[in-house]
Amino acid sequence: MSSPFTPHPLLFSALLILASPPFASAGLVDPERVDAALAELVSDQGLVGVSALVFEKGEEVYFGAHGWADREAQRPMRRDTLAYIYSMTKPITGVALMQLFERGLFRLDDPLARHAPEFANLVVYAGLDAEGVPIYEKPRRPPTIRDATRHTAGFSRGESPDDPIARAYAAEEPMHFDNTLAQFAEKLGRVPLAFHPGERWLYGDSVDVQAFLVERIGGMPFADYLRENLFAPLGMAETRYHFGPEFDARRTKIYERQSDGGFAPEGPGPVAYNLEPRALSPGGWGLISTLDDYMRFARMLLGGGELDGARILRSDTVRLMASNALPATMKDSLWLPSKGQVGFGIDFAVRLASPASPDENSGEIGEFFWDGRASTLFWVDPENEIAAVLFTQMMPFNTLPVHKTFRDAVYHDDPTAAAPRSTD
Repeated sequence: MSSPFTPHPLLFSALLILASPPFASAGLVDPERVDAALAELVSDQGLVGVSALVFEKGEEVYFGAHGWADREAQRPMRRDTLAYIYSMTKPITGVALMQLFERGLFRLDDPLARHAPEFANLVVYAGLDAEGVPIYEKPRRPPTIRDATRHTAGFSRGESPDDPIARAYAAEEPMHFDNTLAQFAEKLGRVPLAFHPGERWLYGDSVDVQAFLVERIGGMPFADYLRENLFAPLGMAETRYHFGPEFDARRTKIYERQSDGGFAPEGPGPVAYNLEPRALSPGGWGLISTLDDYMRFARMLLGGGELDGARILRSDTVRLMASNALPATMKDSLWLPSKGQVGFGIDFAVRLASPASPDENSGEIGEFFWDGRASTLFWVDPENEIAAVLFTQMMPFNTLPVHKTFRDAVYHDDPTAAAPRSTD
């Protein structure tokens, strides 16, 4: 069924031409192949808009933008489009925390409570007794900062709406936009853990705890710390939590995929946090950025912690962040295996093996990456010296195969092939 907002074919073709300049690359990346793959997501699969930027061996080898940032206003995706990056905030927080690690201000195996007494009295929910009364236990060991960096601390919002953890979380509202990070930590410290620290990998509020630690240990508000110690040195002038109405002509809309395969604009719910300045500065989500800004962050990581003379981290710290930190005995890791043959380091997934089947996302052993709720993605591939950033604003997450399409195009993989690509 055609959308009432479908542009005239000649207008749409003109937009594609304007957004997709001629390409040239002598390396692994074939920019024409990448561009054709992204264009097809829009023209054939109905994705509203997508843009991407790829660097290889220190040079820009691809930029392309297709479709709309705001379909209803007929505003195309552009290089300077402001996108909601959601969980791609997490690696930024991890880098901020590890700057303080380099200064010797904490150790990864320090108990959280050593630096944050708010977490000194945590309990673990251990099920219900015969009368249906919740059972709580003392943690077998205290959660550490390392646990917070790899999602093994036990923090959870509950696994069903009426379980005791979910009820406690709802009562405390740690993530209320009016909370400061100190208030967030105080309230989260009263919510039971879902498991004993180190036993499972469970995506939760761990990176927001990291942001609180940056604020507590670093001695300044988290947003100020990011601006002074990451964004300003890296030249990331357009990454922040809030942009005023004067930027409306550059921001994206969020689009939700419908049951008929089309897309409808989301209401204000998914971006409610960003509509005005807030007391809360989350570490796990919330930032808005541009392709070029986030690419500077990715290139810094690819450069071993340095970009254009700005040293953000030591190279050995970047390697530590990009090394699998999950114990070999850990089998319960929620949906992390859906990312492929990966482990988890410090706020990154880390590829441990080549794709085991054609259904997996393409990638290189040793790459590290993460993505965002609205289907954004970035990765750093040290083996091939590639940094890639992809923006789209689609919910639910990756309901079209945007990530696989982009990755397959970058790595020249044929999704219909019978065997994974060789890395020889």
